[in-house]
Amino acid sequence: MYEWIKVLHIISFVAWFAGLFYLPRLFVYHTENADHDHTRKTLETMEYKLLKYIMNPAMIATWVFGIGLIHYVGSAGWLHAKITLVVILSAFHMYLGVIRKKLIHEPSKYSSKYFRYINEVPTVLLILIVILVVVKPF
Repeated sequence: MYEWIKVLHIISFVAWFAGLFYLPRLFVYHTENADHDHTRKTLETMEYKLLKYIMNPAMIATWVFGIGLIHYVGSAGWLHAKITLVVILSAFHMYLGVIRKKLIHEPSKYSSKYFRYINEVPTVLLILIVILVVVKPF
């Protein structure tokens, strides 16, 4: 059973990260096309569907299967650090959801440069999480 839970955990976090990498990029295009109604509406639809139909279910599945793996892994320092980073990642996910709603009403509130910077947050967290899981330094 452990292997199947691990497979489902990996599949779900890959889908989640795909969205975490892509949504801020859509925000870049959104801010750069704030004056183009048709493009902006298309991007708003894409952002909504990505968040609702891919990212939210993938995040929930990642948590569910990750919690299922704790039964097999037990308690360890690296795991506590990983969970802390996943909590931060989940907060970032929710922050992106808030931004998505703000962009609908105030598309010029943020700069495309801002979204290019925050697009690096999931990359840094992914690197740290992978190091913790593979190296298990604690």
